[in-house]
Amino acid sequence: MKRIAVLISGGGSNLQALIDATSSGALPAKIVLVVSNRADAFGIERARRAGIAALTLPLKPWLKAGGTRESYDADVAAQVAAARPDLVVLAGWMHVFSPAFLDRIAAKVINLHPALPRQFPGTHAIERALEAHKHGEIAETGVMVHEVIPEVDAGPVLGTARIAIAPGDNLASLSEKIHAAEHRLLVDVIRELVTEPH
Repeated sequence: MKRIAVLISGGGSNLQALIDATSSGALPAKIVLVVSNRADAFGIERARRAGIAALTLPLKPWLKAGGTRESYDADVAAQVAAARPDLVVLAGWMHVFSPAFLDRIAAKVINLHPALPRQFPGTHAIERALEAHKHGEIAETGVMVHEVIPEVDAGPVLGTARIAIAPGDNLASLSEKIHAAEHRLLVDVIRELVTEPH
């Protein structure tokens, strides 16, 4: 059974979708590690409740102690690599990894992003989509799962889901639609990755 490490920064609703899918057998894989860069992320509690090893590795104390961003990335990579994952999933992880992380991970690293390819890379993608819709620039947005490369949200795309923006949508309603689509897409893409013949 393939081993998955999941990196998060917040509530972990996508992590919960993966926990539920692995528990039910819908996703034939095992989550072996959850890492958060925020000590107060609720996703860590979700991992502990599910009996999954969990680590918090905040960046700020690392930098305060004299570490560099590259050495932080290398340390996160070492902690993740120690769990021997076959796949590393960034599910709401809010740091952009440098090659200091990516070059040290043998497994494929994938990211979930709440926008379609080449639209709204980086942070606040949902807010930016709403703003573009308000100005008549787009009629839909979506989510994608892509391989991680040093350029932000620019790696090869593994799957997308499109979401129409309704005239009455606000940040809360559009976010809800996007999160529901994220949960389905992430499970579907990972299922394909862990069951494909090598």
